[in-house]
Amino acid sequence: MTTAAAMPQARSLPKFGGFTFGMIKLELRRMVRNRRTVIFTLIMPGVFFLLFGTSASFKRESIGNGGNVTGYILVSMAVYGAMLATTSGGAMVSIERAAGWSRQLRLTPLKPVAYIAVKLVIAMVIGAVSVAVAFAVGSVSGAKLPAHAWLECGLLAWVCALVFAAFGLFMGYLLPSENVMQILGPVLALLSFAGGLFVPIDQLGHTFAVIAKFTPVYGVGEIARYPLTQDGNLWLAALNVVAWTTVFAVGAMWRFRRDTVRV
Repeated sequence: MTTAAAMPQARSLPKFGGFTFGMIKLELRRMVRNRRTVIFTLIMPGVFFLLFGTSASFKRESIGNGGNVTGYILVSMAVYGAMLATTSGGAMVSIERAAGWSRQLRLTPLKPVAYIAVKLVIAMVIGAVSVAVAFAVGSVSGAKLPAHAWLECGLLAWVCALVFAAFGLFMGYLLPSENVMQILGPVLALLSFAGGLFVPIDQLGHTFAVIAKFTPVYGVGEIARYPLTQDGNLWLAALNVVAWTTVFAVGAMWRFRRDTVRV
């Protein structure tokens, strides 16, 4: 008498497409071990602020309702630090590509959306740390903001940096791992100048002011500084952030699907 061999159960798909807190925890450990990430996250924001925002004249010059120019520069440098941190976090996917890890992931049930979501969460975590460090330095270096603006500006600088987490992911799929941040660092600096982050838009001239509104930096800077300045077109800035975040996120998912060869 023979018995039929037990048939293996059908493999079930992971919940949420593979998005799990265990994966997030593992990715965070990897990020902490990366020296470049630590430098971009913990050191650069405070250094930039101390270099460009702490002159005596900036501390005396008022802006908004209860703030000073040093506080204005603090918010801008916090945005820039969050940009660097989130871009760096997203761009680390290029290392996984070089190691062939992306090809392995394509053989698993992990959904592209879940993979992108994990990377975005990690980038946003280190972006939050970057903003917190910048604000901590500013609080003891002469920056003045209204009480509510300390929280609101910091929160908005962090949330809006999502566009650069998506940007880092997209670029991580397009650029080789050995020099991804060497390329993106200058690109972010150029975008910051062009988008009115380092120089107020009204000082750029009419032509450059129009161009600035189409850069991915414009919306982030305008929204993050609004609680301090109470000035600017919030609807246009929000549209800018949403549009660029969508473009970069869709681009990252498209490249993830196509990424089947070692680079």
